Amino acid sequence: MTDKPISRFPVPELKDLPADIRDRILLVQEKSGFVPNVFLALAHRPDEFRAFFAYHDALMEKEEGLSKGEREMIVVATSGLNHCIYCVVAHGAILRIREKNPYLADQIATNYREADITDRHKAMLDFAAKVSLESHEVNDADFDKLRKHGFSDEDIWDIAAITALFSLSNRMANVTTMRPNDEFYLLGRVPKE
Repeated sequence: MTDKPISRFPVPELKDLPADIRDRILLVQEKSGFVPNVFLALAHRPDEFRAFFAYHDALMEKEEGLSKGEREMIVVATSGLNHCIYCVVAHGAILRIREKNPYLADQIATNYREADITDRHKAMLDFAAKVSLESHEVNDADFDKLRKHGFSDEDIWDIAAITALFSLSNRMANVTTMRPNDEFYLLGRVPKE
């Protein structure tokens, strides 16, 4: 797509990274077939890399509560609101795969209120939007609305935490001018070869 650098900050070589970070990146590469640029860009600061991915994994890889597709919906909606091309493209690909729907990520990233999703999911994303853009206005009525849609207090915590983590991620991706990998654009849109 382009020869632009993946970050405006230095991107370390794999061979120069601490072993635990290098091993994690190689594992991701083995699983996905490429190294997502976020791993390389964040490896510029190893301690923060470890902290970010530890929290990411704690929120995004858990089996109970929200589905993995719902978690990705939150990321894509939040990233769209925060104008983060990296996270919209990368997590849009993950959402397409998780939900087996090539259209959903684009709908959610541009205007989740018009997306082909349930009222329950719209309530979830309304809350995520409020947390991302107006967290100081979150109140008991927001919790009541989510509970009426079947979300537990633990689910509500997860919605807020995912939104907060990716609001941070969106801002760092924007500041670093993190570029999405070309591979993300077609994932979940065309059959695997």
